Amino acid sequence: MAQKDSRLVIVSEDVLPEIINKVLTAKRLRASGEAANSAEACREAGISRSAYYKYKDKVWSYNEQISNRIVSVYMLLRDEKGVLSSIISRLYELGANILTINQNIPIDSVATVTVSVRYDAEGETERLQSELKGIRGVVDVKLIAGE
Repeated sequence: MAQKDSRLVIVSEDVLPEIINKVLTAKRLRASGEAANSAEACREAGISRSAYYKYKDKVWSYNEQISNRIVSVYMLLRDEKGVLSSIISRLYELGANILTINQNIPIDSVATVTVSVRYDAEGETERLQSELKGIRGVVDVKLIAGE
């Protein structure tokens, strides 16, 4: 028998069977470290392990607010000690959560760095850009994705 292609759909949580919500709860408990293992997560969520394993790779939580706040920043940095560290510290101070950092090898004493962050300060990407431009050793900052 040929396997059907899977399709992803978004469904309101209030119409889902209770077992799906419990599987999502168990997955959250595991991911956050609140449950040490799957058995403990299942016990706390009130489901059997067989139900958990049946659905765990088929259901995910979706948070539109989180996905809409991802900003990628392209920077040109001088090849000097502490520049990237200063950027990371400033991003922390601004409340940004770093998702990825991609740094290339310096050429002609400058390196390109792309940092993707979750930045919840709605409408303030210009502030993010100007704050990063003000760091010693930062040559240029460009937003390549965002709000």
